[in-house]
Amino acid sequence: MRPLFAVGLVFAGCCSNVIFLELLVRKHPGCGNIVTFAQFLFIAVEGFLFEAKLGRKQPAIPIRYYAVMVTMFFTVSVVNNYALNLNIAMPLHMIFRSGSLIANMILGIIILKKRYSIFKYASIALVSVGIFICTSMSAKQVTSQSSLSENEGFQAFTWWLLGIGALTFALLMSARMGIFQETLYKQFGKHSKEALFYNHALPLPGFIFLASDIYDHAALFNKSELYQVPVVGVAMPLMWFYLLMNVITQYVCIRGVFILTTECTSLTVTLVVTLRKFVSLIISILYFQNPFTVWHWLGTLFVFIGTLMYTEVWNNLGITRSQPQKDKKN
Repeated sequence: MRPLFAVGLVFAGCCSNVIFLELLVRKHPGCGNIVTFAQFLFIAVEGFLFEAKLGRKQPAIPIRYYAVMVTMFFTVSVVNNYALNLNIAMPLHMIFRSGSLIANMILGIIILKKRYSIFKYASIALVSVGIFICTSMSAKQVTSQSSLSENEGFQAFTWWLLGIGALTFALLMSARMGIFQETLYKQFGKHSKEALFYNHALPLPGFIFLASDIYDHAALFNKSELYQVPVVGVAMPLMWFYLLMNVITQYVCIRGVFILTTECTSLTVTLVVTLRKFVSLIISILYFQNPFTVWHWLGTLFVFIGTLMYTEVWNNLGITRSQPQKDKKN
């Protein structure tokens, strides 16, 4: 029952989180910093109360190791959200971030000296082709906007290239953080809830450098039209309502993934998260009428098929079916 509940949390939390994020970004494209700050603050406060026991509980992993992990996590979160301010459409943002397997494999080969099967290399090639197709089609859309002059079109394309660079950097940094986290867990054991708290609490002072931008967007949020919150009956600025719902759904999403990792195999978690990304993409395209061509669909198909191939889902399902037969013989 708990795995089913966790799957429900992942789909309800993560998919609705994407909706509220896009509602925020469409109105204020540069609001990534205030969104990141609100998410970090909420999870840090919750962790301080229930995980750190108001600071009385000592961390199982030394703080100096968390300091390194937090630097990477903070950078990835800020850069990913800021990329939405650089002409990156939400569907491309989601597809590009699905290429984490590529970054993990590249850094695994370079840092951990890992070797993979031909099948895994083929799956990564498929993911790479899919991302390349979606990225090149999005580039054409940016440069061919009829409402822009030639000079404005060039500027838009330049900002878009910077956005792609930011996403690539965040992808590689996230993979590096994953490898660092993996080595920590091998040395000190898995402490997911503790890591979640420290990854969000320790970076909070870093937002001082982004304070002016956060303040400016808070002022813009205050100027948005009032919205009557259902059930509660309280009126609040619409953008603050979107931000509040984004933070809550982000927490529900993270909690759902955490429960899933404790109750299910890594294969199941990968399948659920991959399917969730696909559903989020569909919602973004249909609900927000984001431009999505046949080529985009082809690229998306390549990305998700490649991801499933990498997890060797068909092999694992085959093992699951054949296991009872072996037991009967024995």
